[in-house]
Amino acid sequence: MILDIFFPNRCIHCNRIIDGNLLVCNVCFEQIHFTHFNFFEDNYILEKCKLLFPIENAFALMQFEKENLSRKIIHELKYKSREKAGKILAEWTTDRLDFKNQKPDMLVSVPLHPKKLKERGYNQLHLFTETLSRFYEIPFSHDLIKRNNYSKAQALKDKKHRLESQNTFSIAKNISGKHILLVDDVFTTGNTIASIAWEILKTGDNKVSVLVMAMDE
Repeated sequence: MILDIFFPNRCIHCNRIIDGNLLVCNVCFEQIHFTHFNFFEDNYILEKCKLLFPIENAFALMQFEKENLSRKIIHELKYKSREKAGKILAEWTTDRLDFKNQKPDMLVSVPLHPKKLKERGYNQLHLFTETLSRFYEIPFSHDLIKRNNYSKAQALKDKKHRLESQNTFSIAKNISGKHILLVDDVFTTGNTIASIAWEILKTGDNKVSVLVMAMDE
């Protein structure tokens, strides 16, 4: 296409021209710090979640370290209108996450407040979650959880204010006896995930697991 000639897709890290369906070139891909966690075994994010709420399993795709490539990828997805990056991140996840014969019942994405959704134009988790849903053949819901309060982005808050997050959530539909896999972009303090998890756990005989694109130590 003409646009591809005049505005070719470039690696977000080194600026090398790459295929239109990629985020990074092969060389830079090797610099991404994947976690290699096992969903069914103890890992760092699982231990962090256990301190906050009863959890079944947990998985993080990448490490979200300062100045590393995974941080740049997430910021491209969230703040630079690269919604399609969600599909690529989902494909990287399916290469590394095997539910075996113990799939959760539903994938549930963390919602944006309607005002934030209007500002950004999309929820960065939707395409990611939908791609996973098709691959694993697990139903998804983008509206099971409602975010009640508007606040500035977590990335723009200092650590103290992230811990004192004003965000609250509620359940939009009654569910019972379900194993819910909560899907988020970055796990920092775990405050957001924990707030949602407790809403799900108190509504019925439900179980919660967690899947995030990246985790920040």
